[in-house]
Amino acid sequence: MAPLPSSPGNSAAGGRRVLVLDPVVFITLLLGWSYYAYAIQLCIVSMENTGEQVVCLMAYHLLFGMFVWSYWKTIFTLPMNPSKEFHLSYAEKELLEREPRGEAHQEVLRRAAKDLPIYTRTMSGAIRYCDRCQLIKPDRCHHCSVCDKCILKMDHHCPWVNNCVGFSNYKFFLLFLAYSLLYCLFIAATDLQYFIKFWTNGLPDTQAKFHIMFLFFAAAMFSVSLSSLFGYHCWLVSKNKSTLEAFRSPVFRHGTDKNGFSLGFILNFYFNSSLGDGCSFPTCLVNQDPEQPSTPAGLSSTAKNPENHQFPAKPLRESQSHLLTDSQSWTEISTNPGKCKAGMSNPALTMENET
Repeated sequence: MAPLPSSPGNSAAGGRRVLVLDPVVFITLLLGWSYYAYAIQLCIVSMENTGEQVVCLMAYHLLFGMFVWSYWKTIFTLPMNPSKEFHLSYAEKELLEREPRGEAHQEVLRRAAKDLPIYTRTMSGAIRYCDRCQLIKPDRCHHCSVCDKCILKMDHHCPWVNNCVGFSNYKFFLLFLAYSLLYCLFIAATDLQYFIKFWTNGLPDTQAKFHIMFLFFAAAMFSVSLSSLFGYHCWLVSKNKSTLEAFRSPVFRHGTDKNGFSLGFILNFYFNSSLGDGCSFPTCLVNQDPEQPSTPAGLSSTAKNPENHQFPAKPLRESQSHLLTDSQSWTEISTNPGKCKAGMSNPALTMENET
């Protein structure tokens, strides 16, 4: 996990020091206040019915516990980085630094990536190489400028958890959104009648009435924002996309393909957890959408027509993919070109630094 940013900082104008509240600290403080406001001020002080108190407190503590668990799992689950086989050797690094850019670089990368299950490319059709980490990027891997490292299946860097959301913790992030939404909806629903009593002067004139008012406003506000964010990520899961891939579709040898990793609605939900090693993924290559951009520059004319492209019956290295192991299904796919095809043969690799 990236280190927590320091709270004090210098303002851009005049060099005056301003207090910057870390998002993780803010959520922790807000969560602590919401516990005091709901469990103490609302349930114990304001509720008169004992049965209502017991039911609300039990349900609240269940949601509160799941919310805190998923939140801290998202924070403290370290992002996964590419394995050693994607890193260049010391000799290969020296060649890249010593030789001028050109065929020498291409030959180094050809030898390094010939056995790797890499099927995505840059927009120009070159192999995805990280100059800072000095490694060949696995599919769906991106370099995070905040963490300064390559993250497997990176979705985005979230300041609210002070961590990268990627292959290792995306499941916890999605659970965090779900439990936080349920937490806010539950508070807003059970606090509504007391919020109405506040405006009709039906509550005793104590400090509890102000906690009840602000608690309802905070829960309702966060419910709206969380519902839209959770719905968006559910849509991403149904399409087997990351946030980065939703903004920029992955590029394969045959061109840009926004549905390259989509396996269908049900399989997308099944495979969108932490199954596998994070370095290789099953693909379902489809014909290029006519609304998508044309084939990236630098690709051969034979690659522009996906129907003329030959794909292997199996991925280059089965040991890299623990998701699809049914050999019979691979045989059926290879004999029926209309079905989904998993993976692509390695094209001629060209050098292009990408961070």
